[in-house]
Amino acid sequence: MKYYYLLTCLLISCCVFAQTDGVRFATLRGNVHVEGDTGVAHVTVRIKNTSIATLSDERGHFELKNVPYGHQEISITSVEIQPKSVKLHVHKPVHSLPVLVNKAIFDLAEVQVKHKTEKKEIETQGFAVNVIETKEVANRNFQTNELLDRTVGVRVRQNGGLGSSVSYNLNGMSGESVRIFIDGIPISTYGASFSLNSIPPALIERIEVYKGVIPAHLSDDALGGAINVILKKGMGNNLTASVSYGSFNTLQATISGTHRNAKSGFTVKASGFYNHSDNDYEVWGKFVRNILPNGRYDYVRARRFNDAYKSIGGQVEVGFTDVKWADQFFVGYNGSSDYKEIQHGTYMSIPYKGRFTESESHVLSLNYRKKNLLVDGLEFTLSGMSSNRSQIVVDTVKWNYNWFGERSVGLDGNPILRPGGAQQGAPTINHINRHVITFRAGINYDFHQNHRLVLNHIFYNIDRDQQDFLRSESEREFIGTRNLAKHITSVAYELKAFDSKLKANVFGKYYQQQIDKMDPVLVVTEGQSSRRENRTANAKTTTGYGAALSYALLPNLYVLTSAEKAVRLPSEGEVFGSPGENIVENFGIRPEVSNNLNVGFRAGSYTTGQHKYSFALSGFIRDTRDKIVQRVNPRLNDAVQTDPFENLGKTKSIGFEAEANYSYKNNLTIGLSASKFNSVFNMRYDPNGREYDYYNRQLPNEPFFTINNTIQYSFKDVLAQQSRLNVYYGFRFVERFYTTWLVIDDFRTPRQYIQDLGASYVLPNKRFIISADIKNIFDQQAYDNFAVQKPGRAFYLKLNYSINNL
Repeated sequence: MKYYYLLTCLLISCCVFAQTDGVRFATLRGNVHVEGDTGVAHVTVRIKNTSIATLSDERGHFELKNVPYGHQEISITSVEIQPKSVKLHVHKPVHSLPVLVNKAIFDLAEVQVKHKTEKKEIETQGFAVNVIETKEVANRNFQTNELLDRTVGVRVRQNGGLGSSVSYNLNGMSGESVRIFIDGIPISTYGASFSLNSIPPALIERIEVYKGVIPAHLSDDALGGAINVILKKGMGNNLTASVSYGSFNTLQATISGTHRNAKSGFTVKASGFYNHSDNDYEVWGKFVRNILPNGRYDYVRARRFNDAYKSIGGQVEVGFTDVKWADQFFVGYNGSSDYKEIQHGTYMSIPYKGRFTESESHVLSLNYRKKNLLVDGLEFTLSGMSSNRSQIVVDTVKWNYNWFGERSVGLDGNPILRPGGAQQGAPTINHINRHVITFRAGINYDFHQNHRLVLNHIFYNIDRDQQDFLRSESEREFIGTRNLAKHITSVAYELKAFDSKLKANVFGKYYQQQIDKMDPVLVVTEGQSSRRENRTANAKTTTGYGAALSYALLPNLYVLTSAEKAVRLPSEGEVFGSPGENIVENFGIRPEVSNNLNVGFRAGSYTTGQHKYSFALSGFIRDTRDKIVQRVNPRLNDAVQTDPFENLGKTKSIGFEAEANYSYKNNLTIGLSASKFNSVFNMRYDPNGREYDYYNRQLPNEPFFTINNTIQYSFKDVLAQQSRLNVYYGFRFVERFYTTWLVIDDFRTPRQYIQDLGASYVLPNKRFIISADIKNIFDQQAYDNFAVQKPGRAFYLKLNYSINNL
């Protein structure tokens, strides 16, 4: 079956290249500026009598694509300038158009801008979605996960410092229920060494966070939400580099560049990153204790000593952009590797020394996109990736250690051996290899100005095998293989009515998953031994469906509602285990199904004089069956802390989220958001008729109440004309939560009050930016998962340099 879908995708792509020339289109690039060559930002540039429009960036640069050949009139408007029209005869693939404008002389309070930004267009389609723009934070010491963690309804769950495993909680749904995408492609294709923290905000155009209900164009089995990272697509010649250094010997560097030949459309894009941290931050409190020879606990304050992390990677794409047969066509390669020491198991109770993992990934990719393919309004996209991922888990040290990195001793004064002979069970040098293939094909057809059909299909296949080189050669012959394949097909109909006041989206999804497991066994017959393969197959098919509605009661007041019967198929790590993250296999795990509902409104932005403000409020329900969670083990001192994922039965999450934003004179911006939900175990009796002890109890290990606040102020012309100094303040509150089902204070985290402070200075040439940050100013204890403490107070300095229009 999988080869049928592969062949279908390839045949469709071949048809793309066989299209006729048809109407010819061009790209128009330019700069809007006033006298003195100062660029004007946020200017609307539109081809009259068409829907082709864009906004100028901070330096006044703009780019219009798919401009038809012939005589065109370009409209330039903004609240800051006097409107202007420019006539142009479009007769070549690329035109350059500098536009000199005059500052507006009328009262700004009487001007209204009607053009919707892309952010507002997405946020008013009916889905419970937040669009995060990275422009303001791209030059700060921000990781992408930190940016997400400040978004309403989002909680980033990280097991420690830089490089530690990360999960995401969206309104009570977490783990693999939340899917991560890079330009619509599941990030799992790239492997463990490539994560959201590997992509700096400077390379990201925006981040779309969908909660509970997922649109058809993402076409994956995301149960509780999806985070779709849209990388920058600007095709101007540019080069950007940054380097950051800070506490715990943390070094992060990135570089990216793009070159495009205006005549042929030949384009090269490349980027690279390097991350390193010792992660030797201090930990303390009731979860950090040494066990004395007499068995008593000695609570200590100590530095983590086996938690270093290093990653390096790069990506290059070569192809063509804005040519007659393709808007984008790229063939690419992505390579990355990382090294991660493992400080402890699921909990912090027992420190490890000498246990680590190494990962490597090689990904080949093909991406194609074309609007108005064969007929007007038909857009086709095709993405294909083939990756080889390898991972080594090494654990050979046999001694027990305390939190000072010293060997633990018994009453006789001799060092204590670890049970099993290594830090986490038996000694191992486990090589895990994965081959992953992902194809995604999609068609969007605007058969009418207010009607669109969407068809998407994604195919994902992973073959996995592993060899433990500390086992004998004969034992290694009896290592099994694992294979998981899934197909997800989605179709949607989108409607706009009543002068676009009403927007509706109705969709359906069809899920297929095939799991194959092979375990060899030794068979002895009449004194003769032979090898036999035991194979087990598990096939699942199911359907899902949903809808999203939006209605504009007033020009800037929208009522939004969305609902979905969502399905998530178990992931490879949940089914087959993940030794590097202390996860064991559970082949019988079932898909989880959730009925999700969102209802809310979004108001703004409203402008009163030089004040601008907006509000949003929504409520949600997540009624889930067979929720997949990592097993909660209350025995924190177990020698072997490995737990499988399992189905939890029925759970229900009911809550709300709210946010408010205010700005003054484009200098002061304030954002405030809060999210609270009650996520409980909703299954009263077990299969034997006995009542569960934790019926109607809050699920453990779930931060259920969070508050985020950010304040920024910009000072202009500091030390030099055209310079800017930005000062930031951030506050996060996390209510205390239990880490196990046991409702006792020993297993509950403290309340968290985390405050950050930062500043950035933009030099007059706008190319060089210096920023400094203090994270967790007051060195408060911060927790996410199973009482694993995150870094305390930390200092960082970052330098950014960019060149545009090379």
